[in-house]
Amino acid sequence: MEKRNKAGPPGKTILIVDDEFGILEVLEFILNDAGFKVVSAVNGQEALARLEETRPDLAIVDFMMPILDGNAVIKAIRSDNRLRDIPIILVSALPEKTIRERCDGYTTFLRKPYKTEQLMDEISKLLDYSANNSFPKIVS
Repeated sequence: MEKRNKAGPPGKTILIVDDEFGILEVLEFILNDAGFKVVSAVNGQEALARLEETRPDLAIVDFMMPILDGNAVIKAIRSDNRLRDIPIILVSALPEKTIRERCDGYTTFLRKPYKTEQLMDEISKLLDYSANNSFPKIVS
């Protein structure tokens, strides 16, 4: 029996960008187990290279990373016609108020540490919006 999660249909692709290997590994496992195809990157520059190869259905982006931070990744996604409508979950240990002062263009925010259920609920909401062409408001 195929294991499915309420987050979305199997086959959807999620890009995870996080410089913390442990977080990356756990998210890859959880999302693969839920039926998602996962593409990962350990920094912003690597994320942009992955985006040249594939167009994910959703991106989970850490704010503070080496080489290119989450803000730079989000700006690159939003300025690319092929990618600009991808929902982006921005994650950070910083409070959202601080993030809003430094970054915009993300779809939703989760503060680290977050619960797996919170992440899966956000993924479910965002993929449902995307599928129905009713894209949620982008924070700006």
